[in-house]
Amino acid sequence: MSTAPNAQYTLGIDLGTTHCALSYVDLDLSEGEEVAQHVLAVPQVATPGTLGESSLLPSFAYLPHPDELERGALTLPWNAEPTLAVGEVARRLGGQTPIRLVASAKSWLCHPGVDRRAPILPPEAPAEVARISPLEASRRYLEHLRDAWNHHHPEAPLEDQDVILTVPASFDPAARELTAEAAHLAGYEHLTLLEEPQAALYSWIQARDAWRDEVRVGDVILVIDVGGGTSDFSLITARQSGRALELHRVAVGDHILLGGDNMDLALAHVVRAKLEERGTPLDDWQLRALTHACRDAKESLLTDARLDAVPLVVPSRGSRLMGGSLRAELTRDEVTSLLLDGFFPEVDADARPTARARSALTQLGLPYAQDPAVTRHLAAFLGRRLGADGTTGGGSFVHPTAVLFNGGVLKSPLLVARIVSMLDRWLGAERAEPVRVLDGADLDLACARGAAYYGYARRGGGVRIRGGTAKAFYVGVETATPAVPGMEPPVRALCVAPFGMEEGTDAEAPPQEFGLVVGEPVRFRFFGSSVRRDDEVGTVLERWGDDVQELSAIEAVLPLEGSAAGEVVPVRLRATMTEVGTLQLVAIPRTGDRTWKVELSVRGDAD
Repeated sequence: MSTAPNAQYTLGIDLGTTHCALSYVDLDLSEGEEVAQHVLAVPQVATPGTLGESSLLPSFAYLPHPDELERGALTLPWNAEPTLAVGEVARRLGGQTPIRLVASAKSWLCHPGVDRRAPILPPEAPAEVARISPLEASRRYLEHLRDAWNHHHPEAPLEDQDVILTVPASFDPAARELTAEAAHLAGYEHLTLLEEPQAALYSWIQARDAWRDEVRVGDVILVIDVGGGTSDFSLITARQSGRALELHRVAVGDHILLGGDNMDLALAHVVRAKLEERGTPLDDWQLRALTHACRDAKESLLTDARLDAVPLVVPSRGSRLMGGSLRAELTRDEVTSLLLDGFFPEVDADARPTARARSALTQLGLPYAQDPAVTRHLAAFLGRRLGADGTTGGGSFVHPTAVLFNGGVLKSPLLVARIVSMLDRWLGAERAEPVRVLDGADLDLACARGAAYYGYARRGGGVRIRGGTAKAFYVGVETATPAVPGMEPPVRALCVAPFGMEEGTDAEAPPQEFGLVVGEPVRFRFFGSSVRRDDEVGTVLERWGDDVQELSAIEAVLPLEGSAAGEVVPVRLRATMTEVGTLQLVAIPRTGDRTWKVELSVRGDAD
């Protein structure tokens, strides 16, 4: 997708698991590193019938019963009769009636085990409750932001501006494509996707006038992002380029579904146990409501040192209790003990996430990380990147020299202190210097602000972080061997896009020529590796291990284009990395100007 030719602003949007935000840079008032940047106050219904504005739009949708709310209770400046609630009012209503609340749509959007275009949310709602798809929920949030922007800036509609939308660094091409599709359905014409850790660092750079005094050549910056639904880790190095300092993203961790949602549920179980000790059992419906209440309590206790406890109100399913609700409390000691011991325990640098034997049958749901310890996942990330770009400092794991925190969970000074002390202990054991903390970022708004600044920087106005793709990509090529009973032909993996390939660029076509089957159902197998950094286009892997993972396959029937059904056409392959981070594979025949194109996405089609 192209840059808007007459844009007045660059807009950065954080489409988060628990909230969204929109920041913008006025291009006419910005020059060099002097940037006119703002955050949009998003109009939204706060409580039924009450309109307010906030810099954050909670990423929740509520599907009300037709007779639940009075007419006009959800009225917005641009829509008198919305069919569902979005934002703060959805979060509040969902806390009372969780079976009608759509939450964690972003996590569902990247779940390859479900149809993300199907109406599956809320996942456990009874039959009488309407459902929507993760794609539709994402579209609704983006549509609300579009309407909010156009309400405040009718002279510069969003459709005519550059929009930078952030995604987790570990999102695979399918999840990126779905995110871009949701934005397109919401009317976003000029869109670019940006990885969240890079956006966080852009925000830090923009906010620090003397950032070059804090980052040195040779620095290895570890970005730790723990948000509502995911934990992401990235490494960015500082290099000398002529007389300038350049930043390069060199490593990205796996997609780990582990974040604030897990912590809220764990806290809800703590409160549930206290209630049951008093002879008050909770059913699953009440546990979901309690989980939402624990989220608000957790945020208050972690950020407000004056609070020792927060009262909780849980809707009652019976009428015998006074006020129709149950009352409990969550204490600061309970929160800190659970989070430090359960999610951020002290571990050694050689610790690795634990895996348990899984039950043969499981409920269809999000593929959460089995090990809740963020610190063990961090140790595995740094250990697995051994040798990556020469950043280990000669030790047994990558030695970061600086750390940047992002994500709402890490607003807690207690959790930040635990991580920093543990990193320093790991580094000290290998005679390395302690890490420097790059502080001063607004963790709620960093991604949106950084994305807007990146949009400005890509127009030549600021500092760029070089990165490209976080993986090398391969396509499976079936070998020509005689048929053997019970054995499928071996498959080799051909590298078509190297690690670090920049978005919006083409890779040189490998010298090999292959046969492409047209006119009948075929399957393209794709593979990716975040650790094979030296494979070039044309590298062929005959065997591989845990360093290469299979990605979503694509089922397709390629058009005949003048060939006979089932014909094998000699072709060479060329890969393009689109502006939204999806891999496009083009098959170029030996003769003629026809081509076949397949995108690594979940659409499962070819054109």
